[in-house]
Amino acid sequence: MTNKILAIDTATENCSVALLVGDKTYTRSELAPRDHTKKVLPMVDELLKEAGLTLSELDALAFARGPGSFTGVRICIGIAQGLGFGAELPMIGISTLKAMAQGAYRTNGTTQVASAIDARMNEVYWGRFERMECGDWSEFDHEQVVPPAVLVDNLTEDEGCWGRAGTGWDAYSDAMTTLAITTEPTAVLYPEAQDIAFLAQFELAKGNTVAAEEASPVYLRDTVAWKKLPGRE
Repeated sequence: MTNKILAIDTATENCSVALLVGDKTYTRSELAPRDHTKKVLPMVDELLKEAGLTLSELDALAFARGPGSFTGVRICIGIAQGLGFGAELPMIGISTLKAMAQGAYRTNGTTQVASAIDARMNEVYWGRFERMECGDWSEFDHEQVVPPAVLVDNLTEDEGCWGRAGTGWDAYSDAMTTLAITTEPTAVLYPEAQDIAFLAQFELAKGNTVAAEEASPVYLRDTVAWKKLPGRE
């Protein structure tokens, strides 16, 4: 793939930007819970200058569509839309939970990942993913917001070991350590824009893009019941 994709993520405490140009990835990342609006645009400018490109030369703009903090997701969508409008770029929303799965593979080679982001209010944003041969990821469980206690009651033991990614594992460790599935740490706590850019390649190839005005967040707050994918009940 020889795509040129800019990716932005401010959905969690981490603020990151990445520019994918063919096989090369330029990145900036900083843990800045309250400074996303100050950090992200300078990061974008730095990466474009480093790569010697302008926004109008890019193929697409990818953004973290959520789930994550309401404020962080809104900031990400707003900034991405502003950049997308100005350069008339197609936009690609990528799940933060899926991005952390890719991060676990990038850093540890993990091919089965259980992502859990602390959603506050005694809930986690939850999703499980399996890596496919093409490098993209398939959902094992639906993405949802769910109390850890519901996961304890509903998850059943299965074959394989799941890499743990996200802040939800530590935030609710008393419950999460009693899940029926076998897990192992991955050290991935937050999504990173470089993984969003990587995943966006697959969506761009499939034509799964939207115009800037159609970019929308995914909060998951209206999905509170435990759900498994069809055929995995």
